[in-house]
Amino acid sequence: MELRDYLKVLRRRWRLIATVVLLAIAASAAATVQMTPKYASTVRLFVSAQSGDTVDAYQGSLLSEQRVASYADIVTGPEIAQRVVDRLDLDESRAALSRQIKAEVAPNTVILRITVIDASPRRAQRLAMAVAAEFTSFVQQLETAPGKKQPPIKASVLGPPETPRNPVEPRPIRNLGIGAVLGLLLGIGMAALRDSLDTSIRRADDLTQLVGAPNLSSMPFDHRAGKRRIITDLDASAPRVEAFRVLRTNLQFTNVDQPSKVFVLTSSVPDEGKTSTACNLAITLAQAGKRVVLVEGDLRRPRIAEYLGLEPAIGLTTVLIGRVALSTALQEWGTPGLSVLTSGQLPPDPAELLQSKAMAGVVDELRRSFDVVLIDSPPLLPVTDGALLAAQAHGALLVVRFGMTTRDQVRGSVERLNSVHARLVGTVLNRCPQRGTAESYGYGYGYQRRTPAITGRSPSPHAKVPSPGGHALDVVGGGRRSKK
Repeated sequence: MELRDYLKVLRRRWRLIATVVLLAIAASAAATVQMTPKYASTVRLFVSAQSGDTVDAYQGSLLSEQRVASYADIVTGPEIAQRVVDRLDLDESRAALSRQIKAEVAPNTVILRITVIDASPRRAQRLAMAVAAEFTSFVQQLETAPGKKQPPIKASVLGPPETPRNPVEPRPIRNLGIGAVLGLLLGIGMAALRDSLDTSIRRADDLTQLVGAPNLSSMPFDHRAGKRRIITDLDASAPRVEAFRVLRTNLQFTNVDQPSKVFVLTSSVPDEGKTSTACNLAITLAQAGKRVVLVEGDLRRPRIAEYLGLEPAIGLTTVLIGRVALSTALQEWGTPGLSVLTSGQLPPDPAELLQSKAMAGVVDELRRSFDVVLIDSPPLLPVTDGALLAAQAHGALLVVRFGMTTRDQVRGSVERLNSVHARLVGTVLNRCPQRGTAESYGYGYGYQRRTPAITGRSPSPHAKVPSPGGHALDVVGGGRRSKK
């Protein structure tokens, strides 16, 4: 993976990373609130040598510098802690008290800083005074040689410790910062792990290599698609509208010598957008002047009648059982040239009807009457209906949902089509993010003025559109006549 690939992972998984960071910050804040405030009281000691002349003073200064580093270790040792416990008659052990005492030497000096941390500011100051007193006494006893009254080194307290006012722990800003950094690292790690385990389809090139058929179009994601499924509700320059034009163009290049074409639109699993794709593709083909019939072949969960606002009671099943003629069951939609055959009443065994001779006869009759026959079928993996319909068609279009359909599901769908000797003419990658896809570039540039709005009716045969030179152009029967 290159740096660009890692950046793509971060862009795809930014919600996961942001969620982990926020959770880490929240955990740090909760832990900070629950922590007991602690106060620090500091006392300073001056370590000096007792000498008379200049030479002895110089040697004593060197001795003080050598001793002060060792004294910092003695202050935090068990000896001083035990003396303070005995002096103040404390309940805690010397080990616990040792953990509250810190000592450090000021750089290039003989000054020793002793800090005691406690939950009570007054107790911290009291302990600091006791530690300083016991330490000076211990140093005097330790440094006095046998037979001598005065030690060569002494530690002098430079002043009593002050009672602290503000706590030194917890540190909210530091804790939140640490939580944010740890959350960011954890979020990036989780994003990389999830991306490595993610087998969903996210690139059209990967889909093409996987199925061995071209990707005919990549449909951009539209958050309004749930309420505006049909492209006639969108502007002519909308990315989804243009994506269906691309699909229409690419589909027309398949089987160019075939006068009438039958295509089955299917998917691997439910909720990949095959029904909306079938409806909008039928509308787009009809707008191009094709005679199109859209057949509801999903006799388990039919949706075409709902999407297009048609009557579902009389349809394919009614024709298959011989109750009505095919011409009677067909319903005209708003776009000229588009007919729809809805599902009819749902049968108990759809697979038996779809593989019957009556179904083959319906497909043959539609093939002779229309330029394009589009059949919306159930998903391939849950049931066999889609494969049965694909075997009777010139080809199948596999709708794949971006970021949801897995590679294994696509492989299973291709194997299901191959098992019935059906031809996969191409794929449609649905719900692609508009950023970074081909559909997000250039759409709308000039379309709003030069392309009539897509509606259920054909545009007026007499229409005026602006020419590049600023003149009005009359469009009459496909010809143009310049008019100043």
